[in-house]
Formats: sequence, structure tokens, C-alpha cells
Amino acid sequence: MNQTETINSNTEQAVIIKFYYHSIDLKALHELEDKLEDHLNHTGIGEFDGNEIDLSTKKVTIYMYGTNARTIFNSIEAILNDTDFMKNAQVTLRFGPPEKGVKEIQIIL
Repeated sequence: MNQTETINSNTEQAVIIKFYYHSIDLKALHELEDKLEDHLNHTGIGEFDGNEIDLSTKKVTIYMYGTNARTIFNSIEAILNDTDFMKNAQVTLRFGPPEKGVKEIQIIL
């Protein structure tokens, strides 16, 4: 963990995942969300906040929040990598509130 991630550890940090979901059947998407939410609830390291689905572009955004974005991502990375439709998903780790100048890291799965 670097200095910026440590300084902002008491603020709201986020893991935001953007990807394309090409199926009209949302069952697999909801199963992934259930796994993520159950995992975060069980570990107590963050909160699953839901999703946005753009039906015209099939782009999905999933939101999770907690006090350490890196810890959340490290904890859920295996779940994401085990999910076929998450290939090439863009994961943003945001190390503070949603405002200008807050450090973010982009990861492509």
C-alpha cells in the first residue's frame, strides 16, 4: 500500500467495475452480484452498493465501497477472474471520495 492509499484509508473508497454484458438473461449477472455482496458482508471489508445497466449499450457498472479499495479488490479478484463475462472488465480503485484530484488506479481483468 502506498502513501496516498494510507492517507485516505479513513475516507470512503470505491471499487467500480465496468464491463459489457451481452446476454438478455440477467441471471448470471445477479449471481455474480450475490457472490460479491455475500463475500463483502461475510468479510466485513466493504459494502456492495448495486449496479447501473445501460440496456442500449449493454454496459454494466458495479459499485462497492469501504475504507480500503485495494483490500476490497484483492479480496474479490478471484471471484471476478472466475466469471467468464468479466474478461476485459475495467476496474477502478478510487482512494477517496468522488472528487477531483483523488487518486485512482485502473485495472483491466
